[in-house]
Amino acid sequence: MNLEALCKEANLELYDSELVSENGKKIYRIYVMNPLNEKGERVGINLDDCARLSEILSPIFDVEPPVSGEYFLEVSSCGLERKLGKIEHFEKSINELVKITTNEKEKIEAKILSVENGNINLQTLDNEKITLKFSDIKKAKTFVQW
Repeated sequence: MNLEALCKEANLELYDSELVSENGKKIYRIYVMNPLNEKGERVGINLDDCARLSEILSPIFDVEPPVSGEYFLEVSSCGLERKLGKIEHFEKSINELVKITTNEKEKIEAKILSVENGNINLQTLDNEKITLKFSDIKKAKTFVQW
């Protein structure tokens, strides 16, 4: 099963998926985002977007479950402020602001400019351009400046 292709069928982009246990129940959670529009921007996800994807996935998962045993399917927006745990997350977040903690405990707030060969190119809030290796990042999260 190609989850990424199924998301595209609903005009959405797969961000991530996870299997979690909450209150003794297994939940298979799929996080999605809208693809970039013609201006290179992303618009938000609404309930109809999530419902549309859920309607596509449910009959497929009835025949070919994504996990063993009983589970609940949940389709959700990845959110404005979200964890960046994979290099692909950084690629999907270009031009967004990010808070990064490095393995050396350095804290950086910057805009993601590009991702190349496992390196994240950033512009700090002081307009300094820096490059970090993905492997040097302990944790990262997008943020919105209000």
